[in-house]
Amino acid sequence: MIAARIALGVLGIASVVIVIDAAVRTFVLPRGATVTVTRMIARALRSVFDLFTRPAKSYEQRDRVMALYAPLTLLAFPIVWLGSVFVGFIGIFWAVEHTTWSEAVRLSGSALFTLGFDTPRRVGPMLISFVEAAIGLGLLALLISYLPTIYGSFSRREVAVGQLTVRAGTPPSPSEMIIRAHRTGFAERLDPIWQQWELWFVEIEETHTSVGILSFFRSPNPHRSWITAAGAILDTAALRLALLDIPWTPDAATCIRAGYLALRAIADNFQIPYDAAPNADDPISVTKSEFFEVYDHIAEAGVPVKQDREQAWRDFAGWRVNYDTVLLTLAGLVMAPYAPWSSDRSPTRVHRPPIVRRRSGRSR
Repeated sequence: MIAARIALGVLGIASVVIVIDAAVRTFVLPRGATVTVTRMIARALRSVFDLFTRPAKSYEQRDRVMALYAPLTLLAFPIVWLGSVFVGFIGIFWAVEHTTWSEAVRLSGSALFTLGFDTPRRVGPMLISFVEAAIGLGLLALLISYLPTIYGSFSRREVAVGQLTVRAGTPPSPSEMIIRAHRTGFAERLDPIWQQWELWFVEIEETHTSVGILSFFRSPNPHRSWITAAGAILDTAALRLALLDIPWTPDAATCIRAGYLALRAIADNFQIPYDAAPNADDPISVTKSEFFEVYDHIAEAGVPVKQDREQAWRDFAGWRVNYDTVLLTLAGLVMAPYAPWSSDRSPTRVHRPPIVRRRSGRSR
């Protein structure tokens, strides 16, 4: 019996330590970290949500279901953590107080939720109850204090996603963004946009790796997504460098580098494999015929384009290969809405929403 009490006490302490470690590394540690407990919670809930999304006949129905996934997962973290602390201290009280299981449950519940209807009489167990109460309050305070930070990051992300609609339509289309820039006289003055999105990529790399659940928070508009916006900006920058016959500037190139580094960091956080050093001629998901279709569409709109289509294709593919795999995989992971050259060919394909009527590379 003594050995059993010691074993249960050690297991109880271990479960409490694991919970504290998970809470700190999930919300406090300012870097991406593999937290087994947090990952298990998120995966378990995702499996439940997948059961509800599979029968859905339209993207809109799946989006309504998945809109609840991230908030409920965020709320599930402290619930599971508190439950683990509750069970852990049951074992600790049973080992220390030499009491019955029912009494250990009463002591743990009273201490964790600071109810005070049952307290130990001896000093040692009383101190243990104080520690449990502090841990319970600390876990709740941790979530409450970090909610404004999480939603602040979400809000800043979505401001840029919403602004992209003005320039690239919904869903965002790289060709549409270039044509609109040409029609408004800004085709040669896009550098501030690349600089803005370079900072956006740097920020989402920090926020979406520190708090991974942010990747699953969906945009207020069901046909927008942070990952399809990222893909549209990267493809537009790649088209600008490979296709447009305008003076060269480095800003689009640095935007692409910031973008694929950010997407790779987020992919690392989800343990998504990719080639970190691809060759420029490696295959990509965009076909040459699709590229030429966009080339012709842009040229027909009067945008100055380079005459060597084959070289333009090779240059575009050389840029796209850096982010092609991670873009498509992340789009499938977060179940992004339809967008050309990203979620339309992701591992988890989405149905085209009824508002989309044009071919790949074009938008409303």
